Amino acid sequence: MTIRVGYFPNNNSLFVLRHTGLLERRLPDVEWIDLRDLPASHAVDPRTALPTLHSDWLFETGGYDFIGTGFTPPITGLGQGRDLVYVGISGPRVENGRLVSLADSGIRTAADLRGKRVGIAHGSWQTTLVLLALDRVGLTWSDIVPVDVDVNAGGSALLGGELDAWVGAYPGLAGVEAQAQLRTLVDTDGLFSHPSLWFTSREFAENHRAELEAIVAALQESDAAIVADPREAARHFVADADQRGGNADPDRWEDALRGRPFGIGPVTDEFLDEQQRAADLLHANGLLPKAVDVRAAVVPWIGDLVAATRPVAAS
Repeated sequence: MTIRVGYFPNNNSLFVLRHTGLLERRLPDVEWIDLRDLPASHAVDPRTALPTLHSDWLFETGGYDFIGTGFTPPITGLGQGRDLVYVGISGPRVENGRLVSLADSGIRTAADLRGKRVGIAHGSWQTTLVLLALDRVGLTWSDIVPVDVDVNAGGSALLGGELDAWVGAYPGLAGVEAQAQLRTLVDTDGLFSHPSLWFTSREFAENHRAELEAIVAALQESDAAIVADPREAARHFVADADQRGGNADPDRWEDALRGRPFGIGPVTDEFLDEQQRAADLLHANGLLPKAVDVRAAVVPWIGDLVAATRPVAAS
């Protein structure tokens, strides 16, 4: 049976694994599915809904069996009634990005965002960051004008005056910092842990345990290699940008990867509490069609599997 693994650059671990050949040693019939090459799902209004692309393709023909994303997509899938399960999480990535404005914009705190255009890669961890930040100062999603922007294009939109605030992430945020003085409105640190995470369908987990273990073990091995040589890992992101007609700075990618946590751990109660709080806020603000219980997506034996694959030093 061919095992289909989804990947894209925003999940650094899977993106690097795609280019190492480490998974193929364990699963010769693996097929890699680039999310960017899949048909786009229907556009949603960022004021009233979340895009469901990442979770949808776990359950649709031509999709994949396993995926890694940021914080929000599994919540979105659960809110759509998808029977998905968590596989594992990284350590906190609070250094990865933050909510910023131009220093001379007059916007000094999240409380000043009422009526403002806030750029986010909607449906990603960035949506959750903004929602948590708004809730902390007594605002709701309807108090801002959310603007769905590409991770890389958002900085240009901020500099060009098309946005009032933006959730930037490295390495793209470094390029904007080099061009303008920014004000940090909200740091990720102290708001939520913002890990990478991996999930699959319950059907795949229950019927393909050996294959799931192989994927997790290969990710652990690949992540260890990233930590040992972030410069080599950065090369894959630069080459991908070149192939797609863009450009990327290897030094900025190396710096970004060097500062991020790698290695997969089991889901924790603290992480699940954060997921539940985000799910409750997304539902209360009209972005999820129904309330969800995130702990219903926890399968205890998967946690044991992930723990068993971790290097001794990471345990």
